[in-house]
Amino acid sequence: MNDIKKPLPLGRLEPVSLRDFWQDEARHFTPWLALPENLKLLGDALGIELEFEATESRVGIFKADIVAKEVGTDDRVIVENQLQRTDHDHLGKLLTYAAGLGAKTVVWVAEQISDDHRRALDWLNEITGEMFSFFALEIELWRIGESAPAPKFNLVCRPNDWAKSLTSPDSVGEPTETRLSQLEFWSALVECGRQKGASVSFRKPRPQHWYSLAVGRSRFNLSLTAHTKLHRIGCELYIRHPKYSKKAFALLLSQKEAIEAELGPLDWQELPHRRDCRIVQYRSGDIEDRTEWPEQHAWLLERLEAFKRTFSERVRALDLGQDDERPDDVEETA
Repeated sequence: MNDIKKPLPLGRLEPVSLRDFWQDEARHFTPWLALPENLKLLGDALGIELEFEATESRVGIFKADIVAKEVGTDDRVIVENQLQRTDHDHLGKLLTYAAGLGAKTVVWVAEQISDDHRRALDWLNEITGEMFSFFALEIELWRIGESAPAPKFNLVCRPNDWAKSLTSPDSVGEPTETRLSQLEFWSALVECGRQKGASVSFRKPRPQHWYSLAVGRSRFNLSLTAHTKLHRIGCELYIRHPKYSKKAFALLLSQKEAIEAELGPLDWQELPHRRDCRIVQYRSGDIEDRTEWPEQHAWLLERLEAFKRTFSERVRALDLGQDDERPDDVEETA
C-alpha cells in the first residue's frame, strides 16, 4: 500500500500595483501606514518599536506625514512616504522635518529608492553621530490568487549600528568592551525569548544598559536593565508621561497590595526630583560573567512576562485626564 500523500498545490505570489490599493498618498497611504498594526510592521522592518504621535504635523509651511516616538525613549521619529520613486523634493522635506521637530530617526518609505538618494542617506549615516539614524525602505504589495494584498517592507538603507554605536564620540567615558557586552547580552536574550515563544514583541537590541518594550499604552513601557557597575539586573515598569507620571504612579501605588501579591516585593521609585517614575524589581547579576547568562536571561524573561500580565490592563485602565494621550510639542492639523 502506498502511503505517500500527494503534495497540496501551492499558490503563486503576484505583485499588486500600489496605486491599485492606495490612490492618494495623503488621503490613503499615510492614514493606512499610521494605523497601529501597520506602524508595527514598519517598526519590525526597522528593528524599532514605534509609538504613533500624529499625522500631517505642520513644520513651517510643510506637513510631516507621520510623527512617532521610539518605545522606551523620548526620541522622535519622522516617517515620510511616497507612492512612487524618491525625489529631491522629499529628501529636502525629510531634513526640514527632522530639524523642525528635533527628530533623531528619519524614515523614508517609497515604491522605489533611487541610487542617488540611497547614497545620500548612507552618507548622512556616516557623518552623523550615534544620536541620528536614517532609514529607507521600499514597499511592495503581493497577493496569492484572490487573497487580500499583503504589504512587504524591504530595508534598503540603514545606519551601521555597530560602527556608530561603538565608535561614536557620544560613547566617550564608557569602555567599548562594556558596550559590546551589553549588545551581545541583549541579542542573546532576544534569541532566547524567541526560542521560548515569549509573548512580547522583541525589537533590535542596542549597546546600552537597558532594553525597553511596549506595555500597551504610550508613555509607559517595560524595561529590562543590566548594570555592570552595580552588578545587578532588573525588570521595571517605566512611566515617562510629560504631565501625569506622578499621578499614574500614585494610582498604581494605591493598588500596591494586589500588585505585589502577583509580583512579590517591588521597589516603588517616585523619583520626586525628576519627571519620570519607575516600579522595579532587582536581583544580583554580572553580565560580564557569560556563564551566568542562561540563568539571567531566564529570570529576566520570566519577570518580563509576569510584569506584562500584571501591568498591561492596569496601565490601560488608568484615568489620567482627557488630554493624557495627546503628543507633547507636536502640532496636529486636519
